Amino acid sequence: MPAAPLAPYHMRRLLGEGGFGQVFEAWDERLRRSVAIKCLKPGARLPPDALLREAQLNASLSHAAFVRIYAVDDVADHSQAIVMELVNGYTLRKYLQEGWPLPISAPAVIDQVAAAMAEAHAAGLVHGDLKSSNIMLQSDGVVRILDFGLARYVDPLATTSVLSQEPQGTLAYLAPERLRGRPATAQADIYALGVVLYELISGTVPFPQLQGLALAAALMQSSSAQWAFPEQEGALALLVREMTATDPGQRPASMEALRQRIRMLSPAVTPQPASAWRWRAMLQRLWRMRWRMLAAAGLCAVLAWQVSLWRSAVLPILSARAGMQAGMAELRHFDREGSIGTAIQVFSELAQRQPRHAGAAAGLALAYCLRFSGDGRDPAWLERARASAQQALRLDDQLALAHVASGDVARLEGKYKEAERYYRRALELEPGNLEALAGRVNLLIADSRLSEADALLREAMAALPTERRLADLLGTLRYQQGDYRAAEAAFRHSLQLEPDSVYAYANLSATLLRLNRSDEALQIVQQGLQLRPDGRLYSNLGTILYARGEYPAAADAFERAVSSDKGSPRYYLRWANLADALRWLPGRTPDARNAYRRAADLLAMQLQGTTHDAALMSRMGLYLAYLEQSGAALDWTARALSAAPTSADNQFRAATVYELSGRRDAALASLARARSLGYPAHLVDASPELIALRRDPRYTTPTSSLKENLK
Repeated sequence: MPAAPLAPYHMRRLLGEGGFGQVFEAWDERLRRSVAIKCLKPGARLPPDALLREAQLNASLSHAAFVRIYAVDDVADHSQAIVMELVNGYTLRKYLQEGWPLPISAPAVIDQVAAAMAEAHAAGLVHGDLKSSNIMLQSDGVVRILDFGLARYVDPLATTSVLSQEPQGTLAYLAPERLRGRPATAQADIYALGVVLYELISGTVPFPQLQGLALAAALMQSSSAQWAFPEQEGALALLVREMTATDPGQRPASMEALRQRIRMLSPAVTPQPASAWRWRAMLQRLWRMRWRMLAAAGLCAVLAWQVSLWRSAVLPILSARAGMQAGMAELRHFDREGSIGTAIQVFSELAQRQPRHAGAAAGLALAYCLRFSGDGRDPAWLERARASAQQALRLDDQLALAHVASGDVARLEGKYKEAERYYRRALELEPGNLEALAGRVNLLIADSRLSEADALLREAMAALPTERRLADLLGTLRYQQGDYRAAEAAFRHSLQLEPDSVYAYANLSATLLRLNRSDEALQIVQQGLQLRPDGRLYSNLGTILYARGEYPAAADAFERAVSSDKGSPRYYLRWANLADALRWLPGRTPDARNAYRRAADLLAMQLQGTTHDAALMSRMGLYLAYLEQSGAALDWTARALSAAPTSADNQFRAATVYELSGRRDAALASLARARSLGYPAHLVDASPELIALRRDPRYTTPTSSLKENLK
């Protein structure tokens, strides 16, 4: 109870306390009603008028969500107390701790808070301490906002030392800029509300196992893209990531803008049946239990784990629009573990409910294409993609996404002219469609039409400057053009936009190797592997070790890259890489030949029906040369050079084929051409197949080229 009495109130019980204050239930003997009284804690170091200021701020807000202030009374110890409305209900924190089902949906809770905070922000006030323990839910589903104690008039020049003054329970809700000492702002309130939404759908705050400075460091050094989300919450996960973007400018512009985003999730903002929320509450308890079990096992430092339980849970009933948004959100993060599987699940659920939904069929086709082109490489995925894309077009040939899906299938089948028609049609139906733009840029790069790809990519990035996939494509284009420093910048920008992108780590490591910075390349690979095992990363690890002459270690990495659990046994390039390393290990020549044969067989399947992909033809020539089939090797090499004579990689592979086939003059000519096109000198020097060629008096060490690459 308060240290000093407060007449005419009879104190009954402590309701709660924060960093500086305590709230009691009391009986107003004069007006015969129950009230809540907030007093400062004994020893609280706050200005003497702190509670008066808080009461004045609360009293200036008319929205029903804010607690009504009755009076500010003096206490006998010369402090003050706020007498206010006693709200009957429980805080969101209490609901989560007890595992109780909410009477309304999580988006509906956030919508009510946003409506109230929009009024406060319009008045120039921010809350500064939004969290689940400061938001109360009445039994009728009405939300009440407590504790405007940290609210202040917006002052863009104010700075604070947050870690020295914020209560422990507040840290998890603080935006990164606040952790760096910036003042509370409307955008910081949106971030905090995003953390509350995350807590409602996952049952816990981010990094629940951390406290104090460790928690602050984790929040500042990561982004919400790395938070673990229940896989069934695709649309809400996307909204959380928007609300908690590291850059305040990437968050919803205002609370009203946030409410518009929530309305797009309809019918999710309406109350769901109690049975649905009981299931959700049970799953949240299991989710929190998972965290406790990991903490006990010392495994909570792993930030990217996924819980398979969510995959087996029944997807919530989403509207068609929300379902498409959820599925497409997962596809935008296709290289995040579990994303493609979740997208397939979301689109399949939507297709089952609405069999004639063209968007669901198109979404499935896109997901199947990504599954095929990733570590899977199973032709069955491409067959499924083709069937789904055809169905999407039959259902609605005016849907841009259906044409994008058909374009992706045709591109992966090597039917470039057909793919071009589909992408162009998609962009006619929906100019600026990201999927169509990305697909067409991929097509132009694969077809060696690099100048066209450059022009289209510049146009797309001007319209979508923060789109991670476009940054990746820019890096890929610059890599193909031999501009490795520009490629490095693009891939690093991609990682800034999305720090848990395995593709960007793999691409950046390959680029650093081209720049003769193998130590940095190894560091980048290891950073990627800390996120999750991935065949691309193991393949790049092997490539870096191979270039350093560490053939046994390279072979170990390549074997992981072709394994079923860490990579893909269906990807031709990884078998070829493994064969390259095995060739230089004593007694492994037969294994190397088998690996080359496996690579050639897989590549032959991919080459069926295409006469366009010069890189594939060039690689086929190289593998056949290793298998001592020089006639076929020379034929494939000639076709590749005819299709893409300005490709540095194709010219280097041609030099190797010519050398293995006993054609030294042609090898020297192709090698000189490769160097003039920007092929790195240190990789020429690292090639064991060209040892004899490098001793030829006609071979000149490309010192100037090496220096240029290291600038």
